[in-house]
Amino acid sequence: MRVTVEADGDGVAHVELCRGSGNAIDLATARELLDAARECERAGARAVLLTGRGPSFCVGGDLKEFGGLSGEWLAGHLTEVTDALHGALKIFAGLDAPLVAAVQGAVAGAGLGLAMAADLGFAAEDAGFTAAYTGIGYSPDAGVSWLLPRLAGPKRALDLLLTNRRVTAAEALEIGLVSRVVPPPRLREEAAGAARALARGATGAYGATRRLVAAAMSAGLHEQLDAEARRLAEAAVSAEGREGVAAFLAGRRPEFFAHRRPESVTRRPPDLRQAARP
Repeated sequence: MRVTVEADGDGVAHVELCRGSGNAIDLATARELLDAARECERAGARAVLLTGRGPSFCVGGDLKEFGGLSGEWLAGHLTEVTDALHGALKIFAGLDAPLVAAVQGAVAGAGLGLAMAADLGFAAEDAGFTAAYTGIGYSPDAGVSWLLPRLAGPKRALDLLLTNRRVTAAEALEIGLVSRVVPPPRLREEAAGAARALARGATGAYGATRRLVAAAMSAGLHEQLDAEARRLAEAAVSAEGREGVAAFLAGRRPEFFAHRRPESVTRRPPDLRQAARP
């Protein structure tokens, strides 16, 4: 077992990379991560917590596995790995459930992509982030070339991608790769607490917000305003929207968990390539 997925009573799906050896991603790990994402989708998770067991979150692709292949065999193998890995990322991006990541130690290559894909990213103070791809003659995968320019800006993204310099947790926070930096002993606790809090919230509204923010990176202002108007109208008439307003007017806490719309647990995963087009 290289990836585990376990749902708790709070509606949080705990997905953990647990392969050992830095949780390097080989074909089996990529396929298990895809299966875990599908399980989160099937179960209607209200939040997803992504972690990596051991001293490092994820060091990227398994170069020992890749190094044992060559030519068409290697190209075909890497296509299988990225198909599974990217399939998992597309499912996570298409869920209404927010994705929370807790990262520590080495965060490199595809591990960087997984970390940046999170809506809330918690990093331990000892975490170090490295693109690593061009250092071995590879180009990015795992959404790194799409996410990094949007989070850190094109110039800084190219700096990190071309030089492969190590970014500390403090700098990762400064340039927007993660949301919060915490002492290592508190990493899991704080990330899990955030995931539980999100799971109690308005999941449908979270999903609409995630899609609006993703679309905003390529949409024009008029298009985005129209999308906001549509999403707001949909939210206002939903069970969650009605509960939220009723709770506010009554001076009580909303109970969104009981008013979840089953039909909006999942959405069609967005095509990152389409979203990146102007």
